[in-house]
Amino acid sequence: MNRSIPDREHIELKAVIVLWFIALIASGYAPADRLTWFLEVAPVLIAAPLMVWSRQTFPLTPLLTWLASIHGLILILGAHYTYAHVPLGFWLQDLFDFSRNHYDRIGHFAQGFIPAILAREILLRKTNLVRGKMLFYIITSICLAFSAFYELIEWWAAIAYGADADAFLGTQGDEWDTQWDMFMALIGAVTAQCFLAKWHDRQLSRL
Repeated sequence: MNRSIPDREHIELKAVIVLWFIALIASGYAPADRLTWFLEVAPVLIAAPLMVWSRQTFPLTPLLTWLASIHGLILILGAHYTYAHVPLGFWLQDLFDFSRNHYDRIGHFAQGFIPAILAREILLRKTNLVRGKMLFYIITSICLAFSAFYELIEWWAAIAYGADADAFLGTQGDEWDTQWDMFMALIGAVTAQCFLAKWHDRQLSRL
């Protein structure tokens, strides 16, 4: 798509990049574990330059831009404390009498929720797929595949770094943690498509 990015979209993208930059500086100051911090913020460090690089040929909808910013902040916050020790997770644990800190569940819900809108945007703008059940199925499958691949990354990190990767894995002793992570991503992907599709379609129509 060869067009100049509208001023509003350009400003929003700049705002997201600045927000991430400030959050990364704050998060990177005396994190609980430096290796975990780098592994957790790596997606943000990859996404930021890609968003800037593609802004002219593939500007994102405002919805996707701000969803991406939220996802990045979730990762950055978790990186500073490690997911098992984020204060928000402890607050939720006390409020709902959970057995553990569930901040990682929020992260994996977002891992399905935001990529679902990203996949939807790419598929509707770059392929001949049309809105309907097949699109819904393909997007959900993509999100599940992405979630499964992330679990493989965690496995590889565990092999490469041994006990040093425990904070990155964040299983908190739960033998079903991998399955829960993928299940939360599935819920996130389905939820995003059910509740944001019409809003997303309105923004796509203006591109």
